[in-house]
Amino acid sequence: MTYYSLTNPDNTATFSEAVIRGLAPDRGLYFPKNIERLSDDFLQNLAEKSHVEIGVEVMRQFVGDTIPIAQLEKIVADTLCFDFPLVSLNDNMASLELFHGPTMAFKDVGGRFMARSIGYFNEQRTEKVTVLVATSGDTGGAVASGFLGIEGTEVIILYPKGKVSDIQELQLTTNGNNIKAVEVDGVFDDCQEMVKTAFLDKDLNAVYNLTSANSINVARWLPQSFYFFIAYQQLLKQGFDGKLVISVPSGNFGNICAGIVANKLGLPIHHFVASTNVNDAVPRYLQTKQYTPLPSKQTISNAMDVGNPSNFIRIQSLFNNSFDALKEHFSSYAFDDKETRVALKELHDNYGYVADPHGAVGYLGLKKYMGENPDTYGIFLETAHPIKFRDSVEETLGITLDIPAQIQHILDKHPEKTSLKGYDAFKAYLLERA
Repeated sequence: MTYYSLTNPDNTATFSEAVIRGLAPDRGLYFPKNIERLSDDFLQNLAEKSHVEIGVEVMRQFVGDTIPIAQLEKIVADTLCFDFPLVSLNDNMASLELFHGPTMAFKDVGGRFMARSIGYFNEQRTEKVTVLVATSGDTGGAVASGFLGIEGTEVIILYPKGKVSDIQELQLTTNGNNIKAVEVDGVFDDCQEMVKTAFLDKDLNAVYNLTSANSINVARWLPQSFYFFIAYQQLLKQGFDGKLVISVPSGNFGNICAGIVANKLGLPIHHFVASTNVNDAVPRYLQTKQYTPLPSKQTISNAMDVGNPSNFIRIQSLFNNSFDALKEHFSSYAFDDKETRVALKELHDNYGYVADPHGAVGYLGLKKYMGENPDTYGIFLETAHPIKFRDSVEETLGITLDIPAQIQHILDKHPEKTSLKGYDAFKAYLLERA
């Protein structure tokens, strides 16, 4: 498989090169040159496949010959080591729970796959890889968990000061070992911009071998297509034969982009809904055809507080940059915190379901689309366990959440972090550590 830069198609790379580099030298995102539909035999017999068989078949063409099949099977097995239950709410709607992994967020899948891929590539390399990751909440924790103790790697996590939940911050700052946390005086977009700028900094590249673990990295982005297949497999086992709509709470748009890849691979998803909070660059684009990102605003669904989603350019490429094709298969709606709290209560009162704020936004987008398209069956992604947003969930619902084992063990730990502001301070921090 050849990958090319969406900024300059002449800049190409193999899967391993794209993973290690993170971004192309021109700062463009890597994109696969071809996406071949999976075989009819595989798709028709999806219900009988194991999760590992699904993951290997999905990723086989994307890794090419850079990872042997036996090693790919091991990486996928280590990645898909937890369940992705589909929880029915009524006759035409369900939640896909993606929070049963080690950090209780959907990003455990991409984080684990990428970490193990880089670990394999490092067996053929002598130089250490430094992974830079910007997080609005859950990415950093998943990447830290995935990379903890991986030989030949160090991870530096940048997160916006005061804009992640207390539990999310503990997941970022209490790992030790090869994981470092940097608290940035700013918003997520500042953190993301600092990471992208570092990749092109000649001084840093002279002393570091830098890569990214955000969804801009193909090894973080593409494996997220696994659980779209796993969700559909569960529907097949229930005898499903209808029009499937999937609503994805969307911040940097990597997750829904992976779902569209699954569709291109042959998964019969009728329509996608990108549900956002008030950071609404994409919903506004679909209304106006003008893409005008704005500074991000803080919300109770903080993992989606992204003003300029990096992966939207990939989504446009998947639709051949056709606005009409995008509109036919893709909708996007924005909701504020008040609406999100109402949705949390509605899910709890009507269905006995406790969602997190991101899942509640996904539910709202799905409900809005299905209100206009009642002949569909809908799934919204529940991307993180409610405990990670304990304050807002407990306050809204008037309940006390149980604390899962994955969270309990970090509550008494003390955060270890470096605080700074601006790219110059971040560069100085890195050079001092070199």
